[in-house]
Amino acid sequence: MFRPMRRMRQGLDESRCMRILSGASHGVLALDGDDGYPYAVPLSFAVSDGRIVFHSALSGHKIDAVRRSGRASFCVVTEDSAVPEEFTTRYCSVIAFGRISIVEDESRKLRDIEAIAMKYAPSVSRSVMDDTISRSWNAFHIIELEIEHITGKVSRLQI
Repeated sequence: MFRPMRRMRQGLDESRCMRILSGASHGVLALDGDDGYPYAVPLSFAVSDGRIVFHSALSGHKIDAVRRSGRASFCVVTEDSAVPEEFTTRYCSVIAFGRISIVEDESRKLRDIEAIAMKYAPSVSRSVMDDTISRSWNAFHIIELEIEHITGKVSRLQI
């Protein structure tokens, strides 16, 4: 179902892919957009229970695309730097493919928004985090990407 990576020698195993994914600050979610156009949107995220989770407004292009098609991919790139004398770049990237949906279970939604909050605001007190989540609870969705396939790759300079 999923294509094998063309340059297998540069490929990363699943555990390294998950470590890179978890540590990335942001990524790009690719969805089936309007009128057959792809829709790719940069997002903050967290990995929660092996799923990639995002927060979202209750309506808009992203939510419409999630509801339209249950398939998506998500890409992160780290260690991105040019190596001019080699006419190449030094990079590390991960792409996850899977089924995307809106989290309906409230306890799971809470775990996921807490995972996102702790990733991006680790020094904020628990009471402030709880208060902020409580005040905005009805104003956001959590979207989850259940990973079906994940690949990672490093530049040939890093092998």
